[in-house]
Amino acid sequence: MSNLPPLSLLETRVLGVLVEKQRTVPDTYPLSLNALVAGCNQKTSRDPVLEATEADVTAAIDTLRSHTLVMESSGGRVVRYAHNMDRVLGLPSQAVALLTVLMLRGPQTAGELRLNCDRLHKFADISTVEAFLQELAERSTGALVVELSRQPGARENRWAHLLSGEPKFEAVSNTVTSLPSQIALESRVTALETELAALRATVANLQAALGD
Repeated sequence: MSNLPPLSLLETRVLGVLVEKQRTVPDTYPLSLNALVAGCNQKTSRDPVLEATEADVTAAIDTLRSHTLVMESSGGRVVRYAHNMDRVLGLPSQAVALLTVLMLRGPQTAGELRLNCDRLHKFADISTVEAFLQELAERSTGALVVELSRQPGARENRWAHLLSGEPKFEAVSNTVTSLPSQIALESRVTALETELAALRATVANLQAALGD
């Protein structure tokens, strides 16, 4: 891992799609360029949603191939691509599944990862997920995931992958829709009191007219 430079968002997306499709639709794996582009631009199970072109994905493949993370399969009229992530990083299938979901869907809690990894690997419980995350975070050759600071109001910490370097997130806004200020409340009360006084005067006038 120490010799692997940070990957771009699209490069991690390509790698993640290859792992995902290998496990979910093995009959179509390795993937053609068209299938890989479609997988990168999926509207579901992706965060963020991308609109990568064939040229974009081809450039990402070339970079991943230079790091032996992606291989081009020989034979057939259509060029196909496969990943080599587990061998290059020396990871078991459980860890590869966790990294894949983090690359495809962004930071998540251990509970979310267990749920979202279901098609790639079925974890028995959240503690098993947390154990593999800790192993990935404490690797002697370099951490591959990091536990993020808990967000305001959140009950659990989220995890993020480090294949693109340290995650950079915009500061989460702590702004809560505030109640009207005291001045605004006082203004509303005054307006209501004025309307009430006007209504009382109207009622008094009507009563006086009826009395006559």
